[in-house]
Amino acid sequence: MRRQLTVAQQFLSLRSSPVCPGWGSLRHEHLTWRFEACPSPLGRIYDARIEFGQSGTPEVFVDAPDLHLLADGRRLPHVYSDNPPRLCLYLPGAFEWSRKDRIDQTIVPWTGLWLFFFEEWLWSNEWKGGGTHPGENGDRIPRRGPRR
Repeated sequence: MRRQLTVAQQFLSLRSSPVCPGWGSLRHEHLTWRFEACPSPLGRIYDARIEFGQSGTPEVFVDAPDLHLLADGRRLPHVYSDNPPRLCLYLPGAFEWSRKDRIDQTIVPWTGLWLFFFEEWLWSNEWKGGGTHPGENGDRIPRRGPRR
């Protein structure tokens, strides 16, 4: 039976992973990891950031370029929150991600996939990435982890 990974174990996995070379910090059971993501050979490069604490779930943000500017006035698709945009990568409570899963093997590739579908959405105005959209059909939008 796999055990839950600590924040420190997640941080060490991110640091040693060839999938998401980047930089970050580990302080008081909270990690921040910054990395560049390019969703396709013709895609732009995004500066992504993962925030993760011992009692929460990974939160992913795109620091640059500004997703709102790219969206040109349209409402961003498939995000938990809009300001700053927090990417919706999985449905909490549906057991798609657990604290036993390594962030570098799940959240990082899912971020690239989200960005791929985002770039396609910029062109087509249709979200083709599937999933349950937060707030649709009266669904409750997951709250962020405990306040720090």
